[in-house]
Amino acid sequence: MGVLFFRQTSKCLKLMVAKGVFLYHYVIMKTIVPQMTKKERAQFISKRLEELYPETPIPLDHKDAYTLLIAVLLSAQCTDERVNKITPGLFQLADNPFDMALVSVDEIAAIIKPCGLSPRKSKAISELSKILVNDYKGEVPQSFEALEALPGVGHKTASVVMSQAFGVPAFPVDTHIHRLAQRWELTNGKNVEQTEVDLKKLFPEDQWNKLHLRIIFYGREFCSARGCDGTICEICNCLFPNRVKGIVTKK
Repeated sequence: MGVLFFRQTSKCLKLMVAKGVFLYHYVIMKTIVPQMTKKERAQFISKRLEELYPETPIPLDHKDAYTLLIAVLLSAQCTDERVNKITPGLFQLADNPFDMALVSVDEIAAIIKPCGLSPRKSKAISELSKILVNDYKGEVPQSFEALEALPGVGHKTASVVMSQAFGVPAFPVDTHIHRLAQRWELTNGKNVEQTEVDLKKLFPEDQWNKLHLRIIFYGREFCSARGCDGTICEICNCLFPNRVKGIVTKK
């Protein structure tokens, strides 16, 4: 397979291939090197993230498709950590659509208030629970179209449920993925919809469900909105060793 070197004027990763195994270590080099192609960047990212995050646990605590659906709905403009602190109390009250349909909107809102947007989210939780009971016998539908027709459920929420609850290939794009895809020049960053289309073209379908989680994990740990500007973290440095100015990403 040969040996590939990614050098930069400061601290950077050197990628070596030895006996078919990728080894990474930092070196000090002063040679300016050609930039990788988009395809090469995608391959590098996929391999490195798999090494960093061999396991991809679902960040939101849940026990089935319904509780995952509710948790993802609550996570809009709220951290997963906070959602995981709120859902135990909510699910103690009602952890299935039959019981949730009987809970008042005001009672739901009082519990989920720390997640933000509680009036809208509580109404959506109540209404979608009633729809699941009346139209789906209490089961969460296993199609994008049916999920996205539920109150409070957009494409991203549906994608998370389809991938993480049902194992259907999907590539949910959140703020972390949208930001990193721009820093890594995998998309033009026009909007999250375009980012999803671009990433699906770059990465094999059988990687989507784990890869989207790995990108989120990496974004939170190493390439956050404030912690990196496209010139600081390991992967940004290795993909763009000649980059000297930070990248302003689109929301």
